[in-house]
Amino acid sequence: MEDLEKGGMQLPDNAFRELKEGEEYRPVMDPRKAYPEVNGWSVTWGVLMTILFSAAAAYLGLRVGQVFEAAIPIAIIAVGVSTAAKRRNPLGENVIIQSIGACSGAVVAGAIFTLPAIYILEDKYPGMGASFVEIFLSSLLGGVLGILFLIPFRKYFVSDMHGKYPFPEATATTQVLVSGAKGGQQAKPLLLAGLVGGLYDFIVATFGWWNENFTTRVIGLGEMLADKAKLVFKVNTGAAVLGLGYIVGLKYALIICLGSLAVWWLIVPLMAVLFDSQVLNQWDPAIATAVGDMSPEQIFTSYGKYIGIGGIAMAGIIGIINSWGIIKNAVSLAAREMRGGKSDTKKVLRTQRDIPFKVIAIGSIATIAIIFLFFWFGVMKGNLLFAVAGILLVAVIAFLFTTVAANAIAIVGSNPVSGMTLMTLILASVIMVAVGLKGTGGMVAALIMGGVVCTALSMSGAFITDLKIGYWLGTTPKKQETWKFLGTLVSAATVGGVMILLDKTYGFASGQLAAPQANAMAAVIDPLMNGVGAPWILYGIGALIAIILTLFKIPALAFALGMFIPIELNIPLLVGGAVNWYVTSRSKDVAVNKARGEKGTLIASGFIAGGALMGVVSALLRFADINLVNAEWLANPLSQVCALVAYVLLITYFIKATKKR
Repeated sequence: MEDLEKGGMQLPDNAFRELKEGEEYRPVMDPRKAYPEVNGWSVTWGVLMTILFSAAAAYLGLRVGQVFEAAIPIAIIAVGVSTAAKRRNPLGENVIIQSIGACSGAVVAGAIFTLPAIYILEDKYPGMGASFVEIFLSSLLGGVLGILFLIPFRKYFVSDMHGKYPFPEATATTQVLVSGAKGGQQAKPLLLAGLVGGLYDFIVATFGWWNENFTTRVIGLGEMLADKAKLVFKVNTGAAVLGLGYIVGLKYALIICLGSLAVWWLIVPLMAVLFDSQVLNQWDPAIATAVGDMSPEQIFTSYGKYIGIGGIAMAGIIGIINSWGIIKNAVSLAAREMRGGKSDTKKVLRTQRDIPFKVIAIGSIATIAIIFLFFWFGVMKGNLLFAVAGILLVAVIAFLFTTVAANAIAIVGSNPVSGMTLMTLILASVIMVAVGLKGTGGMVAALIMGGVVCTALSMSGAFITDLKIGYWLGTTPKKQETWKFLGTLVSAATVGGVMILLDKTYGFASGQLAAPQANAMAAVIDPLMNGVGAPWILYGIGALIAIILTLFKIPALAFALGMFIPIELNIPLLVGGAVNWYVTSRSKDVAVNKARGEKGTLIASGFIAGGALMGVVSALLRFADINLVNAEWLANPLSQVCALVAYVLLITYFIKATKKR
């Protein structure tokens, strides 16, 4: 085993930029040497983190409607316990702990976004319901499918596209792991930024000293523009989102924001003008308000975001077409191995070894077969036609949108899984109704199918983060991939148990469980299974926009993400990207700009890590009914003025901190 010296442990200077001709990336851990990775310590802690964060995320996500990312808190804990135990060369072990533990966030998101809708609808349609086995299997099989479908694309995303994608969450987690392993003075910038960012976001979430968002409604003119012209400007003033924007960079942040502004400043006002007195509820009978009487936020939620979903879907299809060569090569390699062709795994460097494609191919086929049997004999009650339609839909969508989820995470650190799942539910409902499955049975079937797809996409998006972390640090991909299945199994069992327990304790229809995403899914699927249409026109508009953008060489997925994600979360990305540009361009000395840029990445990572960790604490306090926020103060426009002042001070701190040596 090779020792890593703390003083010399750092990411290479080409970690975050594109490689020059003939240049090679050398990770922190030497690919030609062996380091502790998978052992009793890392697996035990990985499983413990999975159980703990799966239960916490499911509980808090359903109880208070707040879902948090687990990767960074788990990385912080991994560093803490390895330091306390004085582990020798813990970096590889910590990556494995983080990789196994991060299954929690992926599986939880896949499960709680869809499956609670079954229990919500059960109140309206007695007799509906889902057993623990159905919840467990949909989460487990979806997670396994997401892992298997992503592995063939690992090399493309983490290696071939090196420096082309920002990977914000992976960057932050990697900085946490490296800084923790360095110890001493070298970890101070990250720790200080984590403290500042964490306290900043904690004060807002827990005490409400200032508003979370600043909007143009703070002045009379802004209020009038929002009410009459449906024009509004909003920015989230949080530290974590600012840090995210810095790592995303100005290029992608600008494209994302343009997508957001296209919906919020063009489409939303235009719809209010064109359909002023009309009630557009063809695909949602719950809508009873004329478009002109809606707020900009309501128009976006009811119509605008569906354009974003259509754009994301088409951008994904275009991405599949463009990367067809990669898919074909992966399939060809698997076919050769299946025929008995030899693979030169012994000659391949440790850091480039994946699970053999033969195993992936067999595993994918076996998983799809098990899902089919699960649908046939379980969900579809023995109807072969329904089962065939269900498995074809799930397999095709999960495979096609795996790369979309990975792409989204690589660009902006946010997976539009809820949008893609919503589209899956709509397609599933339309197809299942077409083949004859309607009513409550159709609702349960569509939601479980949606649960499988949602978990698969959530897992593939989250897993590419783990693999990028491993690539930067020099862990063995095969080990990450193998032990990811264990994390998925543990998380699926934990989530299923927590969901059943919450239903029996509170009841999803009682109003005591927020479950915002699941409530939205229930509201969509109910009318669809009763013959109401879907917003195909809006999807078509989004798809057309994506095609036009592609023709003009503009990244369609980034633009579509902007159309789908609310404006208050997009504007901070632009602010962070602008800070990145300013920090890295204000000196005539290239070396100074580079050093400040690297320091800025550390500070941004600290903001993200601190915000993520304190977000968990804030959510726990909310669950415990500890509410220290004054609602009257937050309704006062002065709270937004304070938010703007605090935001400016935070940005000033960020810029000044990059100067310190």
